[in-house]
Amino acid sequence: MESKTHIRAEEGRQELFITREFDLPADLLFRAYEEAAIVEQWMGTRVLKLENRAHGSWEYETSHDGKVVFGASGVILEFERGHKITRTFKMHNTPFPVQLEFMEFERLTDTTSRLVMQIVFKSTAFRDQLLQMPFAQGINMAHNRLQEVLNNFKN
Repeated sequence: MESKTHIRAEEGRQELFITREFDLPADLLFRAYEEAAIVEQWMGTRVLKLENRAHGSWEYETSHDGKVVFGASGVILEFERGHKITRTFKMHNTPFPVQLEFMEFERLTDTTSRLVMQIVFKSTAFRDQLLQMPFAQGINMAHNRLQEVLNNFKN
């Protein structure tokens, strides 16, 4: 199955560009990143904190059999409801340093939208290390789940 989430990594650059079009209105797509209950559904994680404002913070945690298997947190630098979120992202208990994420939500039509993410890494080595992991498959699966979960909100 072809990935609907597209990842572009230019040689020698410290960034990734991630683009995905959704069969969702832009305001509904934005809610998937704004509302903790929706984040938990499509990401399969627990939202410990989500302060949607400039200088707010966020923290997510995923557990399996009572043990934390993934944790991440950061600071929200910009929050423009319905349009953009700029935040830091730090995966806990990994060698990866903090990265910077720019997320923009674009209206294409009344019923379709696009998410464009630019992720900036400390170095090309860290970016390339992440790309060696099943990152592309994981983000595509997460976006597929986001579409499924939000389909229930369209009706």
